[in-house]
Amino acid sequence: MDIDLVLRSTRVITPEGTRAASIAVAGGTIAAVLPHDAEVPAGARLEDVGDDVVLPGLVDTHVHVNDPGRTEWEGFWTATRAAAAGGITTLLDMPLNSLPPTTTVEHLRTKQDVARPKAHVDTGFWGGALPDNVKDLRPLHDAGVFGFKCFLSPSGVDEFPQLDQEQLAASLAEIAGFGGLMIVHAEDPHELDAAPQKAGERYADFLASRPRVAENTAIENLVNQARRLSARVHVLHLSSSDALPLIAAAKAEGVKITVESCPHFLTLTAEEVPDGATEFKCCPPIREAANQDLLWQGLADGTIDCIVSDHSPSTADLKTGDFASAWGGISSLQLGLPAIWTEARRRGHDLTDVARWMSQAPAELAGLSRKGAIEPGRDADFAVLDPDATFTVDPAELQHRNRITAYAGRTLYGVVTSTWLRGERINDRGTLAEPSGRLLERNN
Repeated sequence: MDIDLVLRSTRVITPEGTRAASIAVAGGTIAAVLPHDAEVPAGARLEDVGDDVVLPGLVDTHVHVNDPGRTEWEGFWTATRAAAAGGITTLLDMPLNSLPPTTTVEHLRTKQDVARPKAHVDTGFWGGALPDNVKDLRPLHDAGVFGFKCFLSPSGVDEFPQLDQEQLAASLAEIAGFGGLMIVHAEDPHELDAAPQKAGERYADFLASRPRVAENTAIENLVNQARRLSARVHVLHLSSSDALPLIAAAKAEGVKITVESCPHFLTLTAEEVPDGATEFKCCPPIREAANQDLLWQGLADGTIDCIVSDHSPSTADLKTGDFASAWGGISSLQLGLPAIWTEARRRGHDLTDVARWMSQAPAELAGLSRKGAIEPGRDADFAVLDPDATFTVDPAELQHRNRITAYAGRTLYGVVTSTWLRGERINDRGTLAEPSGRLLERNN
């Protein structure tokens, strides 16, 4: 195919490292990564972004879009605009908080029909594993979901009940039988029940109600099940650093387990959460600074594979001042890259690390072979970042439907100057194009 675009920068992050390069694009696909001063082919347009860094478009595999059914919380139009503004070119939608949840093929088709005309970025879907839908798992897999989410403790919505250990085993056995992936909200309900439960505005009381042992116990049980059934599992939104040695040992043993953490666990600390500030509430919770340091060690040594948002918005009325009753979820879809880059650079990491954690590894988790790297044959998806520019988070400038954020007022490094989807600029310094995202299916 003829080259139609050359994107040039002095800093392009490739699998071989960061270098000055010209990226040749043909028909939405990366055709070649050329020397910086390579001649521009006849008929191709040149876009030179100077010293801004070109990263592979970010892949966020943990987003609650809540559409249809709870569209007042978010929606495909607003969520995917926020993604594009934040350098994310691919997202995977979680199966719950929408009505209906993505737990049957019929429900998946409903979700796809709603998303198709609204998606500004490429969008795929997780299925859900419930106590009574084992029979639906294989059909959902064949229909293209990327895997299955389950909860081991109450999800917060009645239509998506948790699995007990016997039900988890039944679902894992079914999913392992066709080579699928189970992604798990891992908090043990018995440990949560045993923890002190106290309503009110004190963050310390809420933190005590979601102790690390709940995560640790659930992950230990999950490792045992995955080992016994030879199942592939993924731990969602890890917040307890205590679980890292167990996870590292399981990986070394050959258990098929991967792990994610989230920007809020890696950039916010319990010590800084004001009482009554339920915009900081999530489950599992934001923990102490010492715990955060160990999570960063887990990223550095590979125990934690990737960083994704767990964007879980709600309307403002659900963020009451009572930590016990407020909706638990943090909106960060548009802010994840600068939040992580701000902390990563402080800790001595570079943008190559960030690209691995936020693009390459999530793409590998979901089997998105055309995403996650700047190399020939991949989709021409790019996030262009001015890494030294700063901005102060103003909720009014967010694309999220409900602009409630734990990052309000924080000054962050890293301004996304443009976002490109299959060779087309979909975000130009905050000016967003019309929807051009495609609906993705597993292995397609």
